[in-house]
Amino acid sequence: MKFISTLAIRSFLILFILTPVVFGQTKTAPKPSRLARPKLVVGIVVDQMRYDYLYRYYNKYKEGGLKRLMNEGFNARNNHYHYALTVTAAGHSAVYTGSLPAINGIVGNEWYDSEAGKVVYCTDDNTVATVGSSNETVGKMSPKNLLVSTVTDQLRIATNFRSKTIGVAIKDRASILPAGHAASGAYWFDSKTGNFVTSTYYMESLPGWVTAYNNLKKPAEYANKGWNALLPIDQYTQSTPDDQVWEGKLSNAEKPVFPHELTGTAGDAFGAFTTSPWGNTMTKEMAIAAIKGENLGKGADTDFLAVSFSSPDRIGHMFGPNSIEQEDNYLKLDMEFAELFNFLDSWTGKGNYTVFLTADHGAMDVPAFWQEHNLPAGLMSATALTRAAVKALNEAYGEGEYISGIENYQLYLNKPLLKEKKVSVSDAYKVVREALLPMEGVADVLNLKDIGRAPLNTYQVEMFKNNVNAKRSGDLQVVVQPGWFAATYKTGTDHGTPYNYDTHVPFLLYGWGINKGETLRRTTIADIAPTISALLHILPPSGNVGNPVEEALIK
Repeated sequence: MKFISTLAIRSFLILFILTPVVFGQTKTAPKPSRLARPKLVVGIVVDQMRYDYLYRYYNKYKEGGLKRLMNEGFNARNNHYHYALTVTAAGHSAVYTGSLPAINGIVGNEWYDSEAGKVVYCTDDNTVATVGSSNETVGKMSPKNLLVSTVTDQLRIATNFRSKTIGVAIKDRASILPAGHAASGAYWFDSKTGNFVTSTYYMESLPGWVTAYNNLKKPAEYANKGWNALLPIDQYTQSTPDDQVWEGKLSNAEKPVFPHELTGTAGDAFGAFTTSPWGNTMTKEMAIAAIKGENLGKGADTDFLAVSFSSPDRIGHMFGPNSIEQEDNYLKLDMEFAELFNFLDSWTGKGNYTVFLTADHGAMDVPAFWQEHNLPAGLMSATALTRAAVKALNEAYGEGEYISGIENYQLYLNKPLLKEKKVSVSDAYKVVREALLPMEGVADVLNLKDIGRAPLNTYQVEMFKNNVNAKRSGDLQVVVQPGWFAATYKTGTDHGTPYNYDTHVPFLLYGWGINKGETLRRTTIADIAPTISALLHILPPSGNVGNPVEEALIK
């Protein structure tokens, strides 16, 4: 028997040890040389879309629209706003900044500027001019009042501004605030002329593709068609019968019933048109025109389209959530989504883009509808509240203009006058609270300058804290009862409260990098921007307070 030499054994052992390493190296797939990202992100905000609309009309939705997002994507089913005053500008800002009004500065659609002595609109900017319309006021807009960056800004920074970011909406604030400070462009609708416009903040003249769309005169075409129901009226089984006393009426209409004429008024030729599903059609068309015109999703870096559908909010304010009009609107909006997603499939290739969908706030049902069914709800008068507060202050401290402004259920006190009278905010608060608390619909009155000691439950205190910006918020906050809001008219609905019907909104994700599934874990609107940031491997916005929804992302 021959023995193997020591040298041979050593050679065999060395080969045995090294072989798995060599084999392992050949079997390991090479890592991609470029960071993987979707070609395009499309952020969708549906104005005034309550969470329950996903399921209220589910059986009537077609395949390929909302059902596609819900069944093939990820559904955060317990998604809420994390601050109290739920309105359009604040909502869009929170979605795209991952922040809250106390930090990002967008405390409402408007607020009172005590130093300037005037009301400020969220996107006001008198240093810029209108581009694309003879209407001089419609374009004096920019994101300068937004105090933090957006996820769209961060994408621009991360790619050294090679990525394009575009905002499209009927409402100026719904286009400008999501698109961010460093946007490639933002476009909104001028209901006076029927054109999409922008401002010199972004550019000196409209791109050719915007002019081309404006030249189609789609608003006039759609307005002339009127608003006809998609289904026979008796098939709108998720709504109350047509012609309710609590429904508002479009201009020149005798009754709030189908079919609706979309007749404009002087100075607002296309206002009625935007209070119909045709507004969604036009928004979708403009979104597709933006993708084609800017060649979004075709470059080496991820592009971002922020599109907001404003018409559902206008329909809700006019007719209410339980109306046939709102049901018809969502059935048609679902079809618009299906067309948009089919276009994206053909444009970038299915699986190469990411979509998220949410809302800027929800809405209360029309109080009169609740009252019909013995539910607790009602309307309060903002004028009566103001008069009661003024009367109480005058009686306590003598005649004077103690209240400088009222916005967002907040009273802005006249600080110079209080100082002259040697009255503290705390003293004025006690007087006003005593006067307003007995009034129907008032749940409480808070001293926002001492919010930490507010006589309110912990949950709501945090939500109101999240709203308070030292330079922009008022001094006193009226907290309304659940089911109540202040209104001039007795028809339609409103929002702007910390209650579930206003805070609970959809958060759906679909496409590149997204898992199929759902969660009932409570998430907040602040989680949307960091989730998209994590997906794109970029820094979250500067004012971000949210966290990525980890279970939604493919790791």
